[in-house]
Amino acid sequence: MQVTRILAVRHGETAWNRDTRIQGHTDIALNETGRWQAAQLAQALRDEPIAAVYASDLGRAFETAQAVARTRDLPVTPHQGLRERHFGRFEGQTWSEIEQRWPTEALAWRKRMPDFAPAGGESLEQLQRRVIPTVLELASRHPGEQVLMVAHGGVMDMLYRAATRLELNAPRSWELPNTAVNRLLWSPEGLSLVGWADVTHLQAGNPLDERTV
Repeated sequence: MQVTRILAVRHGETAWNRDTRIQGHTDIALNETGRWQAAQLAQALRDEPIAAVYASDLGRAFETAQAVARTRDLPVTPHQGLRERHFGRFEGQTWSEIEQRWPTEALAWRKRMPDFAPAGGESLEQLQRRVIPTVLELASRHPGEQVLMVAHGGVMDMLYRAATRLELNAPRSWELPNTAVNRLLWSPEGLSLVGWADVTHLQAGNPLDERTV
């Protein structure tokens, strides 16, 4: 049985990451550090065979993917299914602002209630139903090959949980650094985990971990 190897990567840093502002579907560009991280990622993956590059259509992920794709003359295929969780009215707010303005909703968010959605946003259950089928379908196009998928912290979290069979409300003990290399395998049986949060290419920098997503 042929499997698909997946390089799953969170986008580079943005100004809102640095300010701990929730981005969600808000289209925030990479900052200078994020562009450096994307370049370091491209260098780190220079010898990796990559058959296709997929990315969220949000600019911070798409630009990160482009940094890798241009080193091997590959197109980046955008997919809305790889977008970050939609955080509705939380978007643009810092974590502390959310707790101050909507304490009840903030508590539900912190407790990872699977059916909780911020006003105008998505629940964890909705995010899972969007992300996992998208990744499985894209991976199924490339049996025996390796693909790169660049997305967001919430998407990486969903992939880790799917590969390790963890519930949506299980506390998170794994990291989601910007441009960390995460390795998974796809087979018709689902996803499995090979390696997580490799940031050796960023040792000269200071990647952030979005711990609340």
